[in-house]
Amino acid sequence: MRCGCKLLITLAAMTTAGVMAFAQSRTYNLGTSAPPEEIKALDHVVGPSGKELPPGSGTAKEGAKIFAERCQACHGVNGAGASAARLVATDPTKFTQKSATNYYPYATIAWDFINRAMPANKPGSLSPDEVYAVTAYLLFKNGIIQETDAMDAKTLPKVQMPNRNGFVPAVPVWPAPPKPSWY
Repeated sequence: MRCGCKLLITLAAMTTAGVMAFAQSRTYNLGTSAPPEEIKALDHVVGPSGKELPPGSGTAKEGAKIFAERCQACHGVNGAGASAARLVATDPTKFTQKSATNYYPYATIAWDFINRAMPANKPGSLSPDEVYAVTAYLLFKNGIIQETDAMDAKTLPKVQMPNRNGFVPAVPVWPAPPKPSWY
């Protein structure tokens, strides 16, 4: 019986500690309106024209350094793979591999994703110059641009992605089928 009491006391203490830790954890204000500054931070998308891109610029050479410091831990050396999915084609002359960068129809999508979601341990912490540089590095590693090409709000939207025409339009452009005779 003594053993049972000790076990019961131990379990009660552990449960109390767990409840206290949960009570002290961050609250997420579920069911309340998000503050305006939080909405503003997420309330934009960079479209194909790039008109929403901020000032800044970067080259693949600059991006290689940033990638090694901030991205390599998850994406591996040169993006060849680590704990995250493969992002850079191993043979930049072949685009049969559906890597994130060469599969996008517009280079601005890569910029927007990197800007919002990377690095995974601190999303949105890269400056616009760093995002331009990392985007340039990925485009260069996939054989889409040259290493010395500077990416900025004017040049990035002009990049011709290898799969630009590989998507079905959002609204089909084919003619409507004829109406049946009984209609």
